Order: sequence, then structure tokens, then C-alpha cells
Amino acid sequence: MSSVRSETPNVPDAVDSVPRFRTLAPLSVQHVLIAYSGMVTVPLLIGSGLGLSGDKIAALVTANLFVSGVATLLQTIGIWRIGVRLPIVMGSTFTGIGPAIIVGKDGGLPAVFGATIVAGVLTFVAAPYFSRLLRFFPPLVTGSIIAIIGFSLVPSTASLIAGPDPAAPDYGTLKEVGVAGGTILFILLVERFGPPVVARVAVLLALVAGTLVAIPLGLADFGGVGDAKLVGVVKPFDFGAPTFLLSAVIPMIIVQLVNMVESAGDTLAMGQIVGREVGPPEVARALRADGAATAFAGVFNSFTFVTFGENVGLVSMTKVLSRWVVAGAGVILVVLGLVPKLGAVVAALPGPVLGGVGIVMFGMVGAVGLRILAQADLAEPRNMFVVAISFGLGFVPVGAPHLYDRFPDLAQTVLGSGIAAGGIAAFLLNLLLNETHRATPAAAGPALERTPS
Repeated sequence: MSSVRSETPNVPDAVDSVPRFRTLAPLSVQHVLIAYSGMVTVPLLIGSGLGLSGDKIAALVTANLFVSGVATLLQTIGIWRIGVRLPIVMGSTFTGIGPAIIVGKDGGLPAVFGATIVAGVLTFVAAPYFSRLLRFFPPLVTGSIIAIIGFSLVPSTASLIAGPDPAAPDYGTLKEVGVAGGTILFILLVERFGPPVVARVAVLLALVAGTLVAIPLGLADFGGVGDAKLVGVVKPFDFGAPTFLLSAVIPMIIVQLVNMVESAGDTLAMGQIVGREVGPPEVARALRADGAATAFAGVFNSFTFVTFGENVGLVSMTKVLSRWVVAGAGVILVVLGLVPKLGAVVAALPGPVLGGVGIVMFGMVGAVGLRILAQADLAEPRNMFVVAISFGLGFVPVGAPHLYDRFPDLAQTVLGSGIAAGGIAAFLLNLLLNETHRATPAAAGPALERTPS
């Protein structure tokens, strides 16, 4: 795989370039397909956890797609000082699933959406102040966080490949694992032997080829497409007027703090990938979009929003740096949110195919983190402690998801998420071991000395 194009002088122009429609359209679809499973999983899990009926869960899924599209457009195109104008996809965060279920069981979805609105507004207000903390996010911290984000998501592909129930007799059959492995092999072969123009859509081609193979094997079911409505409307406050409970707002604020760390890390990573200088002003704009999207989500029946790391991995792999390609993905997501039948087609993609692609994409995110982490001085024992402990705390919940079940709810929100636990640990350990000993200017990075926006 070729190296990142951040060393190429004309890379910054590539971010603002607008490809021809025949090129832009399939590349935008590729971004949608990569993000889609994550965008539908969050409302599915929250709705199922709250015991909602199928039609209500479907309404949550549709709303989430719609808001994801609007948020992605806001982040990529930008308005005033909102949106970083980089090829970043926005979507609801897995970190918020547990808190949303806990809050929803106590106060219902109106309490969840009310808390989401408050958390979004606070994120928007705090964005420029939080961006001043970037000096405390050197490559040692951001690389660790991004690597944890990517690698901790890889195990989640198992349920896509093998099925949700390990006790089921058809769990992890040879044909399911074989289709997933074949999907990965297809991507590698296209990347190795395909011309550059084809390699750029390797993931999209793999999704199509894998689905064609899965259909005769009985792994794809498009029967639900005919039952879906052709046109739907996402209504604000569809589940009732929001309520504002302190017990609901506090967990959501904690989730947003974690999201801000994740969004800042993804934004810095994207700057590395596209070769653009990203400092406090850019991160502040990205976080404002994060906050605005989250508040908007609370109005339109969705959940806390964050940058999507898997699509950062896609940009790193394909080297397609145009933000307008991702803006095109935002338009498609809005359409999917308004046309349930189109969404049903994408939802019918076989799990083993999505799982195989997920292994590649999540792994790519982790690899981006490792590349950033390599900029730190890992020969320094203090830095090794930061990496070792943050990775350890980050992956414990992956292997033992019920370890913290007896802890208070707020502690579960932080410790039960590997991304949250590892990210916070990396930040605090760097403060303890390095900032108190005055980290070298090289570790902090030249872009972090700019004046916040």
C-alpha cells in the first residue's frame, strides 16, 4: 500500500477538489456503505434495549440516517465557524448506547432526547475552550486513542460474520466465515493488482461482489425491501416533547466529553492523512459541528454524535481526499433517511460481507493510530507506560464486557467503554508522566501553538 500523500505538495488542493459526478457518486456510496452498519446499529441496540416495537425502532433508524447526513454536510461544507471542512463522516456514537438505555428506562426517550439537546448545546459552547487543550494531545495521546478506537471495534465484526447468538446451531458456519474471508481477499487483490482508479473503490466492489456470492448461499435476504415505504418524513419530537432531568443530563455530558476527545483525535488524524495543518481553530470548528449535530439529533429523535473513525480509515486507504466526496455521502444519507425503501436495500447487505469489510476498515483506523503514535519517542519509558496502560484499560472491556457491571452507572459509562477508558487514561497518564516534566516541543507539535478560534 502506498504511503500517505501528506508529503505531496498538492494534497491540500485535493481536499477542496470536486470530482466529476461519475467518479464522485460511487466514492460517496462507498463511504455510506462503510458507515451504514454503525449508523443503524446504535438506534437498533438502544431501541431493543428499551423494548420498543419494530415500527418505533425503524423510526429511530430512519431518523439517525437523516441526522447523520445533515451532520456530515455541516462538517464537510461548513457554515461560519461550524464544520472543519475536511472529509469527515458524522454519526451516532457507540459510547452513548449504555447511558441512553439507562436513561431511557428511567425517564423514557423524551428524557434521552432532552439530555442529548443539552449535551449538544454545551459541546458547542465549550468547543473553543476545549480546543485550547490540544497541547495536551500530542501524538502519544492522539495515536493511542485512535489506535484503541480502531482495534477495539474489530471484535464487533464477529457478530456480523457469525451471527448474534453463539449458541445458535448455525453460528459461525464455514460459508459465513468463508464469505467474510473472501471479501477481505477481494479487497487485497484489487489493491494489489487493480489500476489506481479501480483500487479507489475496492471496498465498494467488495461489497457488491460479496453480496453476489452470498445470495446463492442463502446469506442475503432482500424480502423486506418490498415491505418498506417508498417515502417517509422524519418528524421533530416524534416521541414526545423532550424532558430535562439532571439524572439524565449528567451521563450524556460525560458521553460528550468522551466524544470530544474522539472527535479531536479523528480530526487531527484526518489532518495528518490529507496533509493539512490542524490546530485549535480547526478542532474548535469540528467540535462546534459535533455539538450542533448532537443538539439537532435530540430534536429529530437521534442520539449523541461524533466523527466516524471507520471512514477516516477509508480515506487513509483509498487516498481519495476530497471533502465533496464525503459531502455527497451526506446527501445520500439524507435521502436514505427520507426514503425507507432505499435504506432497506442497504440494510439487507449480508452480515458476513459487512463483517469482512469491517475488519479491514477498523484495522485501518488502528493502523492510522499506530502511524501517529510512531511520531512519539517510544524509547522513553514514560511514554511506554502511557501506551501500555491506556491500551490495557482500553481493551479490558472488549474481552470482559461485564467487568464493571457492579460499578455505579456513571463509572460504567466511562470504564465500560474501551474507547472512553483508554482515551481518558492516555490523556491523564500523559499529564502525570510528561506534562509535569515539561514535554519537549517536538512532542507537542507545531500546529498546537496557534490561537484558538
